[in-house]
Amino acid sequence: MNILIVRTDKLGDFITALPTCKILKQYNPKFKITVCISSLNEELANRCDFIDDVIVDDTKNALELAKKLKPYNFDISFTLFSDTKVALAQFLARISLRVAPATKVAQIFYNKRVKQRRSRVKMAEYEYNIALVKSYFTDINSSYPQPLLGFDSKKEDIIAFHVGFGGSSDANLTIKEYFELAQIVKNESRYTPVMTFGPTDNTFLQEAKKLNTEIEFYISKDGLVAFGKFLSTLKLFVSTSTGTYHLAALVGTETMTFFADSLFASVKRWKAVSDESIQHPFMLSQDIKKRQDTLLHVKQKLREIIA
Repeated sequence: MNILIVRTDKLGDFITALPTCKILKQYNPKFKITVCISSLNEELANRCDFIDDVIVDDTKNALELAKKLKPYNFDISFTLFSDTKVALAQFLARISLRVAPATKVAQIFYNKRVKQRRSRVKMAEYEYNIALVKSYFTDINSSYPQPLLGFDSKKEDIIAFHVGFGGSSDANLTIKEYFELAQIVKNESRYTPVMTFGPTDNTFLQEAKKLNTEIEFYISKDGLVAFGKFLSTLKLFVSTSTGTYHLAALVGTETMTFFADSLFASVKRWKAVSDESIQHPFMLSQDIKKRQDTLLHVKQKLREIIA
């Protein structure tokens, strides 16, 4: 069977689609799994051995995308997050069975619509993705090995702090607060604190340079796979709920993560694809007193991890 998985949004969103790809390949190794994704995620998708082919959606309209899709002769598509362009493109490409959540106007272009009501956040995003596949393959096993993306990497005594953020993340520590955590690691443990920055985090990098010269900086310049390999060597990755958090979880690294105190941005929705035993989520309230209390718990947990 020739299967298309569509998830054309950001890094963290795409990573929530990977368990779906993996369980389909486990269900039947003869399935050909193709993903339609944004160019940002192409390198990472090509590194996953349970994905057979990659279609990059760099098109301007549905007709252009349909021309890319049609030669593949897909038997079925699962659109994990839809918009009008990707929905219409699959209709025009004549994919015989098109499965998607029953939301938005775009649902009219799908012929199997599944009511999920994701806004209610009854489960995590990656679990909704799996549930969409289970609506068709009802006997599929939804468990998968972890980490989903493995590297033959040796663990190092390094704890990384990632101050940048994007996507749906709307709660984070200040750079000064990250430095406070890094200083705990530096002064109270054998671990080396490192601050990491993505290629678009120059503003955060310049601000960090003004505040501190003692903590080592790691600047990701060589792509997602190289950064993922680096993350796989860490003892702990500390960040807000952003794409790099999902990448660290994907490669099996322990995470300490900050979420907004809202259902939309909560850990309940954006739980990582790693084992829950190595996830340490904290909700950051807008209330100053509650936020200060949370920071005390963060420092306590950090000390427990580095002890």
